Amino acid sequence: MVRLLAFTFAGAASRFDDRRALIIEETNAIGTAWLRLDLLPTHAQPPLRDLFRRYVDARLEAYRKLPDIQAAFAELDRANQLQSEIWSQTVAVGRLEEAPPAASMLLLPALNQMIDITTTRTMSARMHPPLVIFIMLFGIALASSVLAGYEMAVGQSRNWLHTLGFAAILAMAVYVIIDIEFPRLGLIQVDAFDQALVDLRANMQ
Repeated sequence: MVRLLAFTFAGAASRFDDRRALIIEETNAIGTAWLRLDLLPTHAQPPLRDLFRRYVDARLEAYRKLPDIQAAFAELDRANQLQSEIWSQTVAVGRLEEAPPAASMLLLPALNQMIDITTTRTMSARMHPPLVIFIMLFGIALASSVLAGYEMAVGQSRNWLHTLGFAAILAMAVYVIIDIEFPRLGLIQVDAFDQALVDLRANMQ
């Protein structure tokens, strides 16, 4: 039982750290693309900068809407549409005669990375242990409780401190594992790391 709890907790904690790191990675990718907009002709920058601001707003709102899954997916769809607009307009601007050749060479890879990280984050949010692991976890916890209860029932005396302590620790361990696996829905949150994206949006003047 202890090994299964430790194995499941270690996996959940690792995925939790990965999700936090991906938020920072996305922020850096967007920030890099935003700065490289300076390479474009001056008259072409305002429409793209406006699209960037709307895009970051949509990305932030997608996670703020949780646990309303439908609303979150609607914001993700809006962000995807803005991605397409940003890419199309950037390609079009890069073909202008006054656009320096280095603009497209540097900006398009940054945009590609900015777009790719959204897929990585989406897949990371859906990455969890197989259902059978959770079934085993609950099953073993229940079996351990039954065996411990049976052993105490046949004894001459009962230690209520041990009984309640065992139940509380077991329940808390299972709850923490599940909470870490779904860090947007429970008490353990990755929302604090969203502040990096919020700060980036505030600097997009």
